[in-house]
Amino acid sequence: MSNLLITGGCGFIGSNLVDRWLARGARVVAFDNLSRRGAGENSAWLRARYGARFELIRGDVRDARALADAARDAEIIFHLAGQAAVTASVNNPRDDFESNALGTFNTLEAARLSGKNPIFVFASTNKVYGAMDDLAIVERATRYEYRDLPNGVSEHQPLDFLSPYGCSKGAADQYVRDYNRIYGLRTVVFRQSAIYGYRQFGAEDQGWLAWFIIAAMLGKPITIFGDGKQVRDMLFIDDLLDAYDAVVARIDRVAGQVYNIGGSARHTISVWAEFGPMLETLRGQKIPITTGVWRPGDQRVCVYDIAKATRELNWVPKIPVNVGVEKLYRWIVENVELFV
Repeated sequence: MSNLLITGGCGFIGSNLVDRWLARGARVVAFDNLSRRGAGENSAWLRARYGARFELIRGDVRDARALADAARDAEIIFHLAGQAAVTASVNNPRDDFESNALGTFNTLEAARLSGKNPIFVFASTNKVYGAMDDLAIVERATRYEYRDLPNGVSEHQPLDFLSPYGCSKGAADQYVRDYNRIYGLRTVVFRQSAIYGYRQFGAEDQGWLAWFIIAAMLGKPITIFGDGKQVRDMLFIDDLLDAYDAVVARIDRVAGQVYNIGGSARHTISVWAEFGPMLETLRGQKIPITTGVWRPGDQRVCVYDIAKATRELNWVPKIPVNVGVEKLYRWIVENVELFV
């Protein structure tokens, strides 16, 4: 039986990951300050499913001592905690830095000082690549596309830490890499694209696809920043968890590596020009929107080339966007009381 520490264990990704490992009989400690919308609801859901087997430490990754205590027996650490929105980082860069850069440093140190050399998987972001203004983009009727990269951007895309969020996650990303090279810690970085799925309490500045569904369901205003043709490769939560499993199973071969983890060119959608009609079909009605100016650092296209992950992890995403969207839509409909 494995001992796991999952920081951010009551967040969207974290709660799904805790659920998967508890269902396998593992001992899992969720470390979360419960500050994000939905974390309390996800904690209650896990408690209802697993009772006393669900172990929650209510703590903050900025607290190095609390993290060291939580990590003492961990064989696997998934570091998912942190500030997750570009807009929030612009409004409060200090909090963003302390949550992401310092929080990751503290988690790495907790892993290193435990003496157990745990597997350490870090959830990084596509924002470490910045706006990717160096890439040629073509405009189609409902979307933007890369002119020269039909399979998307690989891990060779230059890093460009645009926005405080990009800087803090980028610094953390590089610390995680370097703790493998300098200390031999078994670390892996996942530069994750747009993740969506069950237990996602999306907000306007983070988790856009879930937010649009929630807002449409509750009659809240929806603002599209830019022209709505921005394209994202979408990765459903179950596919992401399969990638986490793959890296744990192959850690002796892949420690120290960085992977672009996303839906790939096969699973893409534009933010509103394509998603809007899909949502209106599910709702059976027209959905009013307003438009706003482009937000700083908003990528017109972010599509990942996942060839490295496919080759080294034997992993590919399986859930098409239309299937994943309907799964998330149905979950929100069935749990609408959580969002009121």
